[in-house]
Amino acid sequence: MSVTDQAMSGTPGAGDGAITVDARGHHCPVPSLRLRKALEQAPEGAEVELLADDPMAAIDVPHLVGALGYQLIFSRHDGAQMRFRVLKTPR
Repeated sequence: MSVTDQAMSGTPGAGDGAITVDARGHHCPVPSLRLRKALEQAPEGAEVELLADDPMAAIDVPHLVGALGYQLIFSRHDGAQMRFRVLKTPR
């Protein structure tokens, strides 16, 4: 099962209970769409982590998270690789 399949099935990834969505190698809007789908399928209180390398994700993901009413826990950038952690809070 791939990391993306794990995220879509709700199986925790990354060994810390977070659902991991690996969108590296995909360009806008795919990372945001995959994050949104994982958040829709995740239970309330779940943490979803997005891995991306498209520079537009640095702009798109915080806007998406805010528009959905969830909490961006952190965003980390290591060169071209980005990691975003989102908490699915009750709306």
